[in-house]
Amino acid sequence: MLTLTGPTLAYKERKGAREMKPPITGHDAISRDDMLVHNWRVSQLTRLGLPGPLAEIYADRIDWHQVARLVQRGCPPHLALRIVR
Repeated sequence: MLTLTGPTLAYKERKGAREMKPPITGHDAISRDDMLVHNWRVSQLTRLGLPGPLAEIYADRIDWHQVARLVQRGCPPHLALRIVR
């Protein structure tokens, strides 16, 4: 009998032996399509003038269209981000 030491452990049966497989978490759990959308949002925010690291952080947290509207009206990108947050 096999005893699990934690609820997140996953086991895979292969050739009669049990092999422990780590849980999928964080970036590994994100689907390919979600990653493509995230990367596209990052590119839109950087195109508007936000530095890459900030664009990475906020890409999935804000509506980039709102940032774009403010920047197009002359608002500095950093200020537009603060307003939208």
